[in-house]
Amino acid sequence: MKTRRQILRAAIAGAHKASHRGKTVMQIRRFRNLTGAIVLAATLLATTGMVRAFDDVKYPDLSGAWERTGGAAPRFDTSKPRGLTQEPPLTPEYMALYKASLADQAAGGQGNHTVYRCLAWGMPAMMNGYAPLQIIILPETTYMLIDDGNDSFRRIFTDGRSFPTDAEPAFTGYSIGRWSDTTGSGRFDTLEVETRNFNGPRVYDNTGLMLHPDNQSVIKERIYLDKTDPNSLHDEITVEDHALTRPWTVMKVYKRDANPKRVWREDVCVENNPHVGIGGDTYMLSADGYLMPVKKGQKPPDLRYFEQVKK
Repeated sequence: MKTRRQILRAAIAGAHKASHRGKTVMQIRRFRNLTGAIVLAATLLATTGMVRAFDDVKYPDLSGAWERTGGAAPRFDTSKPRGLTQEPPLTPEYMALYKASLADQAAGGQGNHTVYRCLAWGMPAMMNGYAPLQIIILPETTYMLIDDGNDSFRRIFTDGRSFPTDAEPAFTGYSIGRWSDTTGSGRFDTLEVETRNFNGPRVYDNTGLMLHPDNQSVIKERIYLDKTDPNSLHDEITVEDHALTRPWTVMKVYKRDANPKRVWREDVCVENNPHVGIGGDTYMLSADGYLMPVKKGQKPPDLRYFEQVKK
């Protein structure tokens, strides 16, 4: 069993090394937010006398970068094309809203898509693989890190806790997981997760396929490596939501990039974002810095607080 000093040194050294490998200064600052939490966790364990060896051999090797499969366009069900061909089991009301969203996008608008305004993807869309996924397994929490515009990351608590009654709603929700050994090999091979307590608005993908605004979704996952290919990761996701007529289950598969010197890109959503939302409508900022329409015949926004230029 490692001593307290050894655990603290390993946590600090690992965080420092990981945060500087192939990164810009800005990336280092952003990554320190997470590694700082990891170091703090190690410190608390050491100072409260709860130190115990972390037998990582019991857990699957999920190191590396996990990239989406199923084609270039991210979408919830990767086995089907985007749009209505996803065949989402929506209620008639939400099917009508989805068709209206697609029609607005075809005319140049954004429909019910929300992330263009730099809101977080949240669950389940953040698992579409808009950016590579990094997974860090610790004894009581599994972290999922996704650099896609809004510092998206998940904490999946595996310490046996129950859902809290006072947690603040979040786009990612509150996730409780349980590792299991489904084969009797003595090693964990499957992470089962349930996520609740959401904030919104949330969509399944950027076509504006929306979840119910009551945010009462329940999302369940089974995450495991392929039995014949350790470089393939499966995530079976089931969504229960009041905008659906039945639970919607899809299977996502990610492929591993095991390059130890991979450079993780930085994505700051608000940087160079040309979209402008005014009064419930969407406009664009032109290359020369002027407000412009996105749809034919679109009226300008209300300029009541500006002195009008006399012709």
